Amino acid sequence: MNSLQQIESSGSFINLSRPARAGLLAAFAVGGLVLPLQAEQPPDKRGYHLFNRTPRELLRDMSTDRPDQTESPNTVDAGWFQVEMDFVNAGLDRDRSSGADVETTDISAGALNLKAGLLHNVDIQFVLDSYVHSRVEDRVAGTVNEASGFGDLTTRLKINFWGNDGGRTSFGIMPFVKWPLPESGLRNGRTEGGVIVPFGMDLGGGWGLGAMTEFDFVSNGMAGYDVEYFNTLTVGRDLIGDLGAYVEFAALVTPESGNDWQGQVGLGFTYAFCADAQLDWGCNFGVTDSATDFNPFLGVSFRF
Repeated sequence: MNSLQQIESSGSFINLSRPARAGLLAAFAVGGLVLPLQAEQPPDKRGYHLFNRTPRELLRDMSTDRPDQTESPNTVDAGWFQVEMDFVNAGLDRDRSSGADVETTDISAGALNLKAGLLHNVDIQFVLDSYVHSRVEDRVAGTVNEASGFGDLTTRLKINFWGNDGGRTSFGIMPFVKWPLPESGLRNGRTEGGVIVPFGMDLGGGWGLGAMTEFDFVSNGMAGYDVEYFNTLTVGRDLIGDLGAYVEFAALVTPESGNDWQGQVGLGFTYAFCADAQLDWGCNFGVTDSATDFNPFLGVSFRF
């Protein structure tokens, strides 16, 4: 017999006035609804920070910003670190428009995104293009230009507004800045930056959706800046065991430059070795002439 039944069967309940009995019954009914809802609330992790690490038993599932181009709205737990790395990432393109014949090959190895959880809903990221080799061959002019070395360094700050530790949706914002490293054949030597706004949704049945809009302020090669608009949509699904897959559409537009928009379709896979490590591989395919034709990649992410 529960507490409500005990009160109903007691003489004290019968002796109460009708309004008092109704109020008491309503209080127990509401209490019966509220308690289960409270039990489903995520743990309060606001007291944890970089120097007061979140206990392992309270860790959320590891969420990465790779391999797709759609960033995750979820952050690294406070006091934890995460490394997301390309073993290899290649861009292969051949432009034959307007009588040209230019073949471009960009290969990077060891590109890193180093993350640290600052607060329960904030992490900081350092993105480094560790080694890049670029080769541009103009078959009409008979020229070849090559450059190798370190690429750009970018700092990003991700803030999650909701959905970090549960719920059907999640949302965040990520401002970033690219630092003005000395100009080279791979770097323009200019400060650039922007803001990323990522969104995620659990569709149920092992399906998930991600979307992102990004505003970049990029050097126009002179004294000013152009604004680039980068938008993506990705749908992923758990396949077998710890194997997952996704498909993605991405579009880049720079209205001020007068260049054609760039569209890509991506297909990739992820495999979780454990709760703290994930392997990924896949390829992005250009669907417009201005986009890179093929962009295969292989990478890994781990948390510690």
